[in-house]
Amino acid sequence: MNNSMHAYSSLLFASPSFLEGMARAVDFGDFLTEYNSSPAPELADLNALQSDWMAVGQDMSQAFAEVRREKEATSKE
Repeated sequence: MNNSMHAYSSLLFASPSFLEGMARAVDFGDFLTEYNSSPAPELADLNALQSDWMAVGQDMSQAFAEVRREKEATSKE
């Protein structure tokens, strides 16, 4: 998974630092889990929906580029 795809798929989750990740290994009560917050539930939904469609668009763009490369490779043979 490339970095830009990770930006879309991890929108709702906060990214822990290395030390926070190490602490989570012994966090049996799940006290360290945190999520990104929004001022209103509707705004959170809007941001998540926008992120989902951005990921879909990026997937389609990559698929089109791959098909184009394969088509060019086979036409040269």
